[in-house]
This record gives sequence, C-alpha cells and structure tokens, in this order.
Amino acid sequence: MDRINDDEQKLPLLDHNREVPEAERSMVQRAISQTFQSTAHLANLLPTGTVLSFQLLSPIFTNQGNCDSVNKFMTYTLLSLSAFSCFLLSFTDSFRDSKGNVCHGFATFKGLWVIDGSTTLPPELDAKYRLRFIDFVHAVMSVLVFTAIALFDQNVVNCFFPSPSDEAQQMLTALPVGIGVLCSTLFVAFPTQRYGIGFPLSKT
Repeated sequence: MDRINDDEQKLPLLDHNREVPEAERSMVQRAISQTFQSTAHLANLLPTGTVLSFQLLSPIFTNQGNCDSVNKFMTYTLLSLSAFSCFLLSFTDSFRDSKGNVCHGFATFKGLWVIDGSTTLPPELDAKYRLRFIDFVHAVMSVLVFTAIALFDQNVVNCFFPSPSDEAQQMLTALPVGIGVLCSTLFVAFPTQRYGIGFPLSKT
C-alpha cells in the first residue's frame, strides 16, 4: 500500500514543464491566445484608483445586485463618474524634476500644465507633452475598457438586468469580450506614451 502511495506521489497531476508543441497549434489558435493575453492586461491601462474605487463601492451602491430605484441611481452615478475619471486621467502625464521628484500635469495643446505649479518645463521639452489626437483615442478606449470591466461585475449586471432574456444574456457575455479584443488590438498597435495619474510612474 505504501509503495502504491509513493508511486502516486511521484506522478505529478500536471506537468508544468510540458508545453503544447508549436506545430500542433494553428495560426488562428496562436492569434487567439495572444489576444486573450493582451486582454488580460487591459486593466493596467486604466487608472488604478478609479478601478479600485469602483470595485469597492459597487457592492455597496448596488446592494449586492438587489437594486431599487435609489440603488440604480447611485450605481449609474458611480459608473458615470468612474468613466469620466478614466477619460479625464488619460490626458494626464508625469515627469521627474532635477531632484527626482515626480510631477504630474494635464496635457494641453501648448504643452504640460503642471498641477501644483512647482516647476516648469523648458519649451523644447514641453512640446513633447502636447495634446495629440491619439490621446483622445486612448481616452475613448479607456472608457470602453472600463465599460467591459463594469459588465463583468455581476452586481452591476444584476442591478440593471435582473432577469435578462437569452439574447440579452448572450450580448452581455459577448460584449465585454468584443471590447477587450478591439481595445487590446488598438492599444498594441497604438501604445500610449503617457504616465498619468493612477498609471505607472515616469522613469525619466
């Protein structure tokens, strides 16, 4: 009996070192795998404070999915403010001053407006932070990504769609995935160069 148990312990349940041969995976399968890996990191492209606040307040505002008219209004307000925060913070950026301190500011068409006014950038460096069209694209995509995250929240879904039809349930399931695939593709093709409030800090 002990020998059988020893043999069973020697046999791993899952061999982590064993990988699927690349020849057995088609090009479509590899593309789908890469897409879902990119989608998994989409939350990193949102302001962490906004996402954490939403996740903390969502169960309270929605009454864990059992919404009345007041809960629906509170949840709608939370969603609107969170989406607006994702949009607005996409136009922020940061840099390090001569002392190594991180300074944040809002991108404008003339350059970076430092929030606390503690320092100013030289004109040639300030031009690097000017507002561009791609910033608006990133801001819209951030709102879409937040929408996908909100649709994954069962408290929010149960609040606004307590008894969805089969068609509505399929749409609620497919829509976040579709948004994730679209935004992951766009973010990979047009990556952001900004390090705004709630995003990873600037290294320079």
